Amino acid sequence: MIKKITLLALLTTYVFSAQNDYSKEQLEKMIAKMVVLGFKGESIDKKSKIYQDIKKYDLGGVILFDKDPNNKKKIKNVKNPKQLQNLTKQLQSINKTKLFIAIDQEGGIVQRLNSKNGFMSIPKAKDVSTKGLSFAKDIYKDLGKMLNTNGVNVNFAPVVDLNINPNNTVIVKLGRSFGKDPRKVIEYSSVFIDELKKQNVVSVLKHFPGHGSSLGDSHKGFVDISNTWDAKELEPYKYFIKNNQADMIMTAHVFNKFLDPKYPATLSKNINTKLLRNKLKFKGVLVTDDLQMRAISKHYSLKQTVTLAINSGVDMLLFANQLAKPLSLEEIINTIYLQVQNKQISIKRIEVANKRINALVNKY
Repeated sequence: MIKKITLLALLTTYVFSAQNDYSKEQLEKMIAKMVVLGFKGESIDKKSKIYQDIKKYDLGGVILFDKDPNNKKKIKNVKNPKQLQNLTKQLQSINKTKLFIAIDQEGGIVQRLNSKNGFMSIPKAKDVSTKGLSFAKDIYKDLGKMLNTNGVNVNFAPVVDLNINPNNTVIVKLGRSFGKDPRKVIEYSSVFIDELKKQNVVSVLKHFPGHGSSLGDSHKGFVDISNTWDAKELEPYKYFIKNNQADMIMTAHVFNKFLDPKYPATLSKNINTKLLRNKLKFKGVLVTDDLQMRAISKHYSLKQTVTLAINSGVDMLLFANQLAKPLSLEEIINTIYLQVQNKQISIKRIEVANKRINALVNKY
């Protein structure tokens, strides 16, 4: 009996010490490494909040936008090439660790760098897919060079969703997909990924497990794809994972009761771990779509969101500060830190996410 009590005490001590191997400062930095944050500012200095966030916490990434969503006549981050190059240099020079500087640069309606602010304009995926692979290679080669020249090292693209539902307003009607045939989507997305990789720019496949069959827009609210989703929407992911071309994948805020009866994909362990990690064998970085979209923020608190997302297998949490009241990095870190202390999020999950993120940083 004494031996059993002693053994139990030793195990308890071991578990406790394992949870406390990191100082508060170390753990906060590990959490911050998992965050991609939006901010306001065409330039920064030591007084800027984003400068302090990167300096103090070693923030994982930022996302840049051209317009301020509250006043589209105002600039949020991108004014012109010279200004952007200065901004990305400022951001990258704060710490020795490489910062992910991300942007949505698909082409067509979704491109933060365009002819209006002095950059090359990229055609939408639908148009590129009608002009042949040679044209695609040329256009995405130019895109890769443009991103590299301007200090952007992560592109939240290509869209590998399939044009399944002709009434889909967020993907299909906007021409954001290369087509309804998985083979065609794979062909053109491969060119996109290859050309960006040549310029040391990380491509992000989106939106897992597929948004092309949806009727709704997850920016605006809850989206149920249970009766419209097709398993062939996984084909691009299967191909790119198998061929080591999937460095980063973005989750979708879509609900499919047949894949998870309770949670949307972003918060679903069934989808993000059991399907994507275990079945499809994805070993790269999994990033959320913007967690301030109404499909998530309308139904879950910040504490619920980050806890479910991290426990589901997500590595990086995107808070674009674009669609809602801005969230501070401290609020995000403190929420996750307390959930770790309360054993609602395991240290192991934080460690694994950091390992994947660091491996991707080192790869590029």
